[in-house]
Amino acid sequence: MVESLNTKVELVTDATSYLGLPEYGKIMIGDKGFEFYNEKNLKHYIQIPWDEVNFVIVSVVFGGKWIPRYAVETKKAGTYSFASKDPKRVLRAIREHVDPDHIVKSLSFWQVITRAFRRKKKQSPKN
Repeated sequence: MVESLNTKVELVTDATSYLGLPEYGKIMIGDKGFEFYNEKNLKHYIQIPWDEVNFVIVSVVFGGKWIPRYAVETKKAGTYSFASKDPKRVLRAIREHVDPDHIVKSLSFWQVITRAFRRKKKQSPKN
């Protein structure tokens, strides 16, 4: 059995982890870190201490009315993507432990396409 990082739990909610294949489980937010536990296999878990979180990247759709996914970018281990039942509540709980300047909106589809064309234009050789 895995031991939790947290000594005090602030929020537990149903969630999906998108690390490889989607895994269903619970997100636990507490005083020491962000944790995800798989419902069926407790050996599959993610524990991220708050001092290891670099950014929280939020995918915002329809002007903030719907948040389909969010990602936690760590300083060393990479980025972990999640979706949960009540993402606004999860992000409010995360905001208590992570600097609000480090919670950012992800790029929209059109911003990604525009940046790709701009980079391509800059990289093309001029004759």
